[in-house]
Amino acid sequence: MLTRKSTRVVAGSLALALGCVAAVPAAATPRGGHPGDHADVQAVIDGFTAAGAPGAMVYGQDRRGRWSVSSGTAELGTDRPIRPRDRVRVASNTKMFTAAVVLQLVEEREVELDAPIEEYVPGLVHGNGYDGTKITVRQLLQHTSGMADYVADVLADPDANNHPWRPEELVAIGLSHPPLFAPGAAWAYSNTGYIVLGMIVEEVTGNDLGAEVTDRLIRPLGLGGTTYPEAGDKRIRGPHAHGYFAFPGQPVMDITELEPSLPGAAGSLVSTGPDLTRFVRALLSGKVLRPDLLRQMRTTVPARGYDYGLGIGEISLPCGGSAWGHAGNLPGFDTFTAATEDGRAVFVVTNGRLADGSAANSRAAAEAALC
Repeated sequence: MLTRKSTRVVAGSLALALGCVAAVPAAATPRGGHPGDHADVQAVIDGFTAAGAPGAMVYGQDRRGRWSVSSGTAELGTDRPIRPRDRVRVASNTKMFTAAVVLQLVEEREVELDAPIEEYVPGLVHGNGYDGTKITVRQLLQHTSGMADYVADVLADPDANNHPWRPEELVAIGLSHPPLFAPGAAWAYSNTGYIVLGMIVEEVTGNDLGAEVTDRLIRPLGLGGTTYPEAGDKRIRGPHAHGYFAFPGQPVMDITELEPSLPGAAGSLVSTGPDLTRFVRALLSGKVLRPDLLRQMRTTVPARGYDYGLGIGEISLPCGGSAWGHAGNLPGFDTFTAATEDGRAVFVVTNGRLADGSAANSRAAAEAALC
């Protein structure tokens, strides 16, 4: 159960973030590749567990094949490492899937990128300075709508994890705060905007967003470890890592079970390293969207430390070039997925916060893996 003293939002987070984790011994476990390979990546995630994360894992693909390294544990009280096919909550990596579905609907002429959202969800976004006739679908996808976030308010609810949430409730909470700026005037991360996008998908198709994500992306791409859980289904089914955090001054808690309707279209997906890297590689190679829409998706605006397109970010690599993907942070799990044009791909997960309450620097691990 979430309590008021546990709630906070980490500045710059790409999704929900909460809590801290007590230190556990690190148990380095390289898998795949050749002896000594990826020692730099191993060193990064060993640093995560040394600093208090229960466990960490990096799964990668490059010209030499698939590989992984791990440190710490997937479940406190055991010495089992996080494995590549362990399912975890991937939080805002979900946004890449939501955006891809919206863009497929653009291809089908069911949605227009520059149409006002009032056309699809009439009356939903209005009042307190908001006007759904002035906010476009593109602006929601790119976080340039100015729509305030709902997350801090929901996490301040001590009963937040104990019941399903309707998307309209989450949107209303976000809109209870005034706009951050005029639509299109700046960039600010908004989970509220992605909840609205999920509602647009459901209005246009007549189906639940989870069904559309499953039928359009998960099944066609063979993502067997990926699910979009229904409201009320808090369990992670199949082999999975446990997620942990600790309230200040309190023992570590297992928070693996989380109400999926709370992050909804903004972050409810459960997936694995092999599945997410497969998805991003398929996306970049044109297997998900036609070329003109992929170009639209990859048209970016400056964000915080990277550039952001339509549901996907571009990060500059220290070794040159760039990678495309997304981060995800929510109670129990911090993740990062990225891939390059030449087929390199990486997925990073830690199953808890560092001892000081901060998130592990998953981007640093991803950069080491891709370089």
